Amino acid sequence: MPTSRLLALSAYREALNLDRRFQPAAAPASSQAWDDLVRELLSLLTTDSSVARLGVSAEQVRAAVETGRGRALLRALLTLREPGPLPAAAVPLLDALLSGERAQRPTVEINSLPTVAEQHPETGYPAAATTAVWRGDITALHADAIVNPANSGLLGCFQPAHRCVDNVIHAAAGPRLREDCHTLLSAQSGPEPTGTAKITRGYHLPAGYVLHTVGPIVNGTVRPAHAAALASSYRSCLDLAAEIAGIRTVAFCSISTGLFGYPKPLAARVALATVADWLNAHPGRLHRVVFDVYDHDDLHIYQQALSAGERPS
Repeated sequence: MPTSRLLALSAYREALNLDRRFQPAAAPASSQAWDDLVRELLSLLTTDSSVARLGVSAEQVRAAVETGRGRALLRALLTLREPGPLPAAAVPLLDALLSGERAQRPTVEINSLPTVAEQHPETGYPAAATTAVWRGDITALHADAIVNPANSGLLGCFQPAHRCVDNVIHAAAGPRLREDCHTLLSAQSGPEPTGTAKITRGYHLPAGYVLHTVGPIVNGTVRPAHAAALASSYRSCLDLAAEIAGIRTVAFCSISTGLFGYPKPLAARVALATVADWLNAHPGRLHRVVFDVYDHDDLHIYQQALSAGERPS
């Protein structure tokens, strides 16, 4: 929830170049060039602190490349790597690789998704015409902004190959995302409070921006304070998105329902109600808000809530 430590958008907007479109330092590379790029990048990173943390030698790097595991190793190094500038020669190489990989991945246009009203014509959900529920990889959505369920450290996940949404988003966006988050934390002089939000550019994601929010952690019974904090996360993301003129579409993941332990059915009701209330209070500001879910069980929870014919609360 908002606190005195909360850093206003105006305090970091210019520092993060939020009003400037990201331009990679190199054109997207074709898939035929990826192995060579990975080999060069690993060679440049063998003296980087991230390699030392993994305990990987130059010989092991060469072996990984020769056995087709070079890309996985590169991803692990970047996941472990502390924020800070890459070796200068690595920047265009990594941009070429990440841009090339993005060009090869399927992308879903957020405005092409059927609305809740189209999928559930019987629903009583008040924001049915403006919202959608979609199951899929949030990093594939071509939206103006996607929401990242961050931790209070705001720097992403440091566990290689971990499939949390935080890690997946940082891996697809590239290391500039962690660098921006580090800039935010340094300016704020403290961890990110629960229920607030920050915004960065999306870099190599199809989405132009990433909204980072820390949801509540639930150990045991869900209390009113948990629900208030979760609603604050959704509301803070929408409030912040509304401050950026170019944002008209936003995609949420299911905040706090993973390792943070918030029961999924209860979290879905908070999400649906909070978004509906915000859209009602800001008519026309956003064209589409998507609730992105991970698996069939999550999708069923939202479908059940929306098919009940009642307003979620």
